[in-house]
Amino acid sequence: MTRKFTDKKLLMATHNKGKLEEMIHLLEPFGVSVIGAAEMDLPEPEETEDTFVGNARIKAHAAAQATGLPALSDDSGITIDALNGAPGVYTADWAETGNGRDFTMAMTRAHNELEAINAPHPRLAQFRSTLVLAWPDGHDEVFEGVAPGHLIWPLRGKDGFGYDPMFVPEGHDVTFAEMDRWEKNKISHRGRAVKAFVAGCFG
Repeated sequence: MTRKFTDKKLLMATHNKGKLEEMIHLLEPFGVSVIGAAEMDLPEPEETEDTFVGNARIKAHAAAQATGLPALSDDSGITIDALNGAPGVYTADWAETGNGRDFTMAMTRAHNELEAINAPHPRLAQFRSTLVLAWPDGHDEVFEGVAPGHLIWPLRGKDGFGYDPMFVPEGHDVTFAEMDRWEKNKISHRGRAVKAFVAGCFG
């Protein structure tokens, strides 16, 4: 049985302002105060696992142990069927330039690799999010969300981030980058993982 969340303060183990804002917005109705890792001056631990859940566990437990607060972490990325699930946990690594991240470069790489193997259309892909909630006593709970869809080229849309401009979610004809942020959150991988988290820990 899922352990219920009964604390009034939750640490979001991320330095990503967008993720933090989303969690503050989603947990506001439950009277939970959400703070971010940057506010606690926490370093970002090295992600050494080859699975989303493994890396999410590293971040959540490191934050919980460092602060004594329950900590929620997210590890997410995109998996492309024709590329055998790549980039997967290396989604952000594909965008690394040595001087920050360039997701246009990452999306171009994905497109070029699909073209190189003449991958058939539709080019199926899934955004995946794994949330881990860790308590200071070492217990954790895992929640996952998947948003299926397909990839398009050329890129479309100016909103969103990451690989959003090339991803059309299932049942829609616009990319994540063409959607209103809060509309996207209702069907996104992270939105679905958060719904599972809320149902499991607050339901």
